[in-house]
Amino acid sequence: MRPFHYEKANDAAAAIALFARLPNARYLAGGTNLVDLMRETIERPHALIDVSGLWTQLSDTPEGGVLIGAGVKNTALASHRSIRERFPLLAQAILSGASGQIRNMASVGGNLLQRTRCCYFYDDAAKCNKRQPGSGCDAIEGFNRTHAILGGSPQCVATHPSDMCVALAALDATIHVQGAAGQRTLKLVDLHRLPGSTPHVETNLRPDELITAVSLSPNSFARCSSYRKVRDRASYAFALVSVAAALDVGTDGKIRDVRLALGGVAHKPWRATSAEQRLRGELPSESVFREAAEAELSSASPLAGNAFKVELTKRVIVSSLTSLARRKEAS
Repeated sequence: MRPFHYEKANDAAAAIALFARLPNARYLAGGTNLVDLMRETIERPHALIDVSGLWTQLSDTPEGGVLIGAGVKNTALASHRSIRERFPLLAQAILSGASGQIRNMASVGGNLLQRTRCCYFYDDAAKCNKRQPGSGCDAIEGFNRTHAILGGSPQCVATHPSDMCVALAALDATIHVQGAAGQRTLKLVDLHRLPGSTPHVETNLRPDELITAVSLSPNSFARCSSYRKVRDRASYAFALVSVAAALDVGTDGKIRDVRLALGGVAHKPWRATSAEQRLRGELPSESVFREAAEAELSSASPLAGNAFKVELTKRVIVSSLTSLARRKEAS
């Protein structure tokens, strides 16, 4: 790890001012990803601005949603009563990721902004356009079992590692940010970028902007929801495929609303809008769920080592939705 300057910010304004003053600075919260990258010399900031003591509250909103501070730890979020009762999908996703020790340190904002775990990104002897633009992508012709089948490009086929982000995508989360230009909001699905020709540009945040909070609105489907994660081992492994699903069935037995988001298959949390459109207004059945999964995966572009992900994703979608439909029938 290379030497760096350290400053602790007392509020958002101070953090933003420090960012403007200190060259090549990074914001630091839990540090569970950034410090690893610094240790491997993938990230080489000259200064760290500590914001770990900011935005640590989680509160209910008057309309029945929640406002989650970016500094809330993952463990605290997953165990909060409002999350467990009204947004269990989110709690399930968080608890399926990392270890208990890491969840105790990792912040909500840091989880949103964690970088890929592609082995070529972490290997400074490998070609990686995300780490060094224009150098190439060794994953395309190399070991790519864990890589993207949706939304990739000739420049990058890395996947986003977060479980929490997949759940937030399904729950239509809103991200609150603050920078020198002021405050603004954007949808979680608009936070991360597909790689295109600039895979090193990973989000739509401006360089100085901080995530300050995440808000979730009340909905009719959060209680009938699930997060399923398929991985190579039972714990502390990133998803080969994950599915965040929520289902709302009307009194006529037809699907009134549905939410689907996929993890482990793309450069960003993948909102399965094609599948959702195919399902609304239909009677729940395995055949309809399969048709929706086929529609979503019709644009998949698998690599030599990960073609199995296409069928695996379809099956996890069908299994997740079938279980939710049966749960709804029994309730």
